[in-house]
Amino acid sequence: EYTDQINSGEREFSTLALLHSEDPSAMKGGELGFMTRSQLVPEFANVAFALSDPKKVSNVVESEYGFHIIQLIERRGDMGNFRHILLKPRIPQESLDTALVRLDSIRNGITLKKITFDEAATFLSADKDTRNNKGIMVNNTRGSASAGTPRFALNELNQDIAKIIGEMKEGEVSKPFIMLNEKGRQVAAMVKISARNEGHKANINNDYQVIKQMAEGARQQKLVDEWLQTKINKTYVRIDPAWQGCELKYKGWQK
Repeated sequence: EYTDQINSGEREFSTLALLHSEDPSAMKGGELGFMTRSQLVPEFANVAFALSDPKKVSNVVESEYGFHIIQLIERRGDMGNFRHILLKPRIPQESLDTALVRLDSIRNGITLKKITFDEAATFLSADKDTRNNKGIMVNNTRGSASAGTPRFALNELNQDIAKIIGEMKEGEVSKPFIMLNEKGRQVAAMVKISARNEGHKANINNDYQVIKQMAEGARQQKLVDEWLQTKINKTYVRIDPAWQGCELKYKGWQK
C-alpha cells in the first residue's frame, strides 16, 4: 500500500516514514545516512544497493528487524544513503504465553538438575547470539570498561533484564518473562546470574579490565596534554581582550 502511494506520487516517502515507521529513523523521514553494505543486514543491503531510481521504492524486504520498504536517496562510491519504513511483526499473545509455559518447563528441569542452564541455552535457545556460547551474554556497550567481556554494570543491560535481576542472587535462574530484544521484538526469556560483584574498592583480581582502561586513558590524555603544550609554546595565538582574564587549562597561550 505504501509502495503504491509513493510510486504514484500520491504521498512522500518521508511523510509516511514519519507517520508509520517503527524505526528510530522515522523522526528523520526514514533517512539512515550514508552507509556501506557491511553496516546493513544482508537482506536489506542486497535490495538497497540494487536500487538505481530515487523516485521508485523497493518491494517489501524481510529482515531480522521486521518488514521494510526502501528508497534510494544518493550513492557515493561504495556508500549509499537510503530511506526506509520499518514495520515490526505483531506476535500473538497466545504464542508468547506458549513460549512462557515452555520456558517454565525448562526452568523446572534445571531446578531438578535434569538439565543444566548451559545445556538448555545451547540446545534449546533461539538466540543465535548466545546459544553457541552456553547462553553467556557479551557486553557490547560502546565505551564501557567491560566491553567485550561477559560483565555488565546494571545500567548496561537491557532494561527488561535489569528489572528482573535486581534482587536475584548469584547462580539463581529467573522465572520466564517477556522482554523487548535489541531488535525491538517481543521475546520470552529467562536469565541466570553466573556471578555478581557488589560495590567494592577496585582491585586487580576483579577489575583488571576497568583498571587497564583507566590507566590507558590517563596515559593517552598525558600524551595529548604534552603534545598540545609543545604546540602552544611554538604557536602564536591572539586572544580577544574580553577572554584574556579567563583561567585556561593549558599555560602559555598569552605571550
